[in-house]
Amino acid sequence: MSSTNLNAATPQQFYLTSEHHPENGTMLGFWIYLMSDCLVFAVLFAMYGILGGNYAAGPGPKDLFELPTVAINTSMLLLSSITYGFAMLEIQRNRKGATLFWLAITGCFGAAFVGLELTEFAHFIHEGAGPQRSAFLSSFFTLVGTHGLHVSFGIIWLITLMVQVGWRGLTPENIRRLSCLSLFWHFLDVVWIGVFTFVYLMGVLR
Repeated sequence: MSSTNLNAATPQQFYLTSEHHPENGTMLGFWIYLMSDCLVFAVLFAMYGILGGNYAAGPGPKDLFELPTVAINTSMLLLSSITYGFAMLEIQRNRKGATLFWLAITGCFGAAFVGLELTEFAHFIHEGAGPQRSAFLSSFFTLVGTHGLHVSFGIIWLITLMVQVGWRGLTPENIRRLSCLSLFWHFLDVVWIGVFTFVYLMGVLR
């Protein structure tokens, strides 16, 4: 596709063809980044698997974790992925206002997730179960905190893109950036399902 045709393409056309003609290898580069992030979380999961049973006579998962609260937090992140999907559908329809609406809803769900996670951390620390208390808590705070930092970064990225879309509209560049953020956001969703199952659910049940 020539530069002239690229500039003349509608947002819908660019969305459908960007997978096959990524400008400057943006999508390929972002996939490589996601694979490197997979390695980071794989190491953190392995660390938790090794250290997660060392309580140092301190509190364990059954003493700390409240599954109903964690389930609510999980639903916040799952709902945010659904609303982001709605935003991507509106991009295909070239509806700027509707796209911004669903992105804003996504950001609210993401902020609720981070807020609940910080509340949980503050409660643990207040109860004397900070990261320095045991190897279990150190690995827990590291794994869950790293995921929370990723979500926080995603929210900042989301707000930045909302400003760019509001200013410049659904340009090919903005669509490509939103597509990258979509991959990132859904990736964090998958990682959290692993955290919920491996850390919280198995921690309470074993």
